[in-house]
Amino acid sequence: MSAYFGRSRQGENMLRVVHFDHPDWTPVMVGFLPAVSARYGQALDDVKLAHPRLFPNFHKPAQFQPDIARDLYVSGRTVDCWGCVWDNLHEGMVGQVVEHPLADWSAFDSWKRPDPLKDGLLGPRDWEETARQIQWKKEQGHFSPDGALAHGFHYMLLCDLRGFENLMIDMATNEPMLQRLIDVLIGYNATVTRTLLNLGTEFMTLAEDLGTQQRVPISLELWRKFVKPGYEATAGQARDRDIPVHLHSDGHILPVIGDLIETGIRVINPQIRANGLQGLKDVAKGKVAICLDLDRQLFPFATPDQLRAHVRQAHDALFMPEGGLMLNVEIGQDVPIENMHAIFGAVEAVCKLPDPESTGGASVGW
Repeated sequence: MSAYFGRSRQGENMLRVVHFDHPDWTPVMVGFLPAVSARYGQALDDVKLAHPRLFPNFHKPAQFQPDIARDLYVSGRTVDCWGCVWDNLHEGMVGQVVEHPLADWSAFDSWKRPDPLKDGLLGPRDWEETARQIQWKKEQGHFSPDGALAHGFHYMLLCDLRGFENLMIDMATNEPMLQRLIDVLIGYNATVTRTLLNLGTEFMTLAEDLGTQQRVPISLELWRKFVKPGYEATAGQARDRDIPVHLHSDGHILPVIGDLIETGIRVINPQIRANGLQGLKDVAKGKVAICLDLDRQLFPFATPDQLRAHVRQAHDALFMPEGGLMLNVEIGQDVPIENMHAIFGAVEAVCKLPDPESTGGASVGW
């Protein structure tokens, strides 16, 4: 029986990309920060209507419905399940942690740990809803990643709990308390991952920014000692069950991509500017599926022609007929409408997105 039996057009195409098995088109994912709809209103609906191959199931509502800022996108202060205090000055954007509950190790013994089966980052978990979503996708033949861990589940969480400078000193001095903290995080993340896998997910996602704009902030030796075990405890579980894992990771991550592949990462979502096309060709092309994050630092300032050229250059550099390439487009509130049209028109053409009528309105991404 074919591995694609019972799959929708979207499901089959996405599986072919992940497994390097000659997909029909290059999948494209588009995301809008909530602040975008607050700025552009109904004009954003008109943009989507103008690109039916990219938004095949979009129907303009009679009255504009803005994206509602939720969770960490809400302005003001929020305390997460780990005790980190977030401050957000701009509704519709993500803030940052400003108070670190373990800035002083003396707080460790009295620090309240979250329950992995009950506590999500900002509220209670709903495993029944997660199970329903997984089952629905199977019934529809859809293939897209399921996630149960928050963005920044290991390395970034260590930074949030201790503070960046404290964490760097901990790693450099091999502070014994750091391993105790890592053991807590690994225990939580491993339990959450095991539960998601037991619910039957076919494709798992993780998200964590491992690099700065120009480099990984610690040596490879320290990364393997303090960070890689967090991925063995999560992606490694999926690897051992032959479940592919997608990882979103901003920043320069070229030095650790090989290690990430070892832990079970099968789809990597890197930034083009921080890693460079040549670097990604040398380190990742053909070795792991690439969900390339197009240059959102370029989107607000380039001309439409420059953006069309950027899309084509990025696609041509990493494309292989066998598959292994997706494009990711994240739109912020500072991107002009004409630039959105240029980006969307370019990916529709370059990625050979199908006519919605020929696919029954199947999603071109996930």
